[in-house]
Amino acid sequence: MPRALRTPCHQLRAGQLRGGLALMLLLLAPAAQAAETAVVQEILDGKEFYIDQKQARVKEKAQAPQQISTQNSRGQIRFEAGAVGRLNRFSLMRLGQGCFLVDRGQILVSGPQNGCTRSARLSVRGTNYLLEVKDNGDSELSVLEGSVEVEPLRDGQPTGAAPATVNAGQRLRLSPEGVVLTLLALSAGDYSSILNGPLFEGFRLPLPAAQALDSYLRVHVPGVTVPSLPVTVPSLPLSLPRFF
Repeated sequence: MPRALRTPCHQLRAGQLRGGLALMLLLLAPAAQAAETAVVQEILDGKEFYIDQKQARVKEKAQAPQQISTQNSRGQIRFEAGAVGRLNRFSLMRLGQGCFLVDRGQILVSGPQNGCTRSARLSVRGTNYLLEVKDNGDSELSVLEGSVEVEPLRDGQPTGAAPATVNAGQRLRLSPEGVVLTLLALSAGDYSSILNGPLFEGFRLPLPAAQALDSYLRVHVPGVTVPSLPVTVPSLPLSLPRFF
């Protein structure tokens, strides 16, 4: 085969190798940390909740570098450090050592758990945030309470740009190349849409940082509250009164 025809294939393979290596470094750094684990706590809307493409069950454990994905179902997982993640429908994430990596879809995180996309690394200290990776590769971070430090990445590698702090009530949008596109304030309508949406509706187990979120809303977004959990009334044996 002529050399001119071989070169594009070599360039493509080299690009794939670099991208795969960058992804590996993103998932493994910092190496001193233990591999993440997550336990499935709830599965809603059917059974299309998977660990490495195998249908998962409640109480089943996933460990890095396994993938957790959903089709037309939602679910809640509990990370080893105590934080909780809720995955929306048609989402895909991979457990790592320094952070979990979202490839597509949405995850709501409550508690001290770092997250990543291919264009950002998120460092938190106990907070409530929503992370979404859109179909076009853009990533969007909505901080509902607390703050998140965001380090821009490109294919899993730092871009050299200084990290930005996204505070409660802010939404940051990044391009696939780690370029900040917008930084906007969350309105009361944005909060209502999230709190009454699929990452809250129908879940029965509480979020570990729900009280902090509720306290923030009372002060800064009056009129918007965290939805109350459904109450399950235990069934009692029927006992008829005795008259003799």
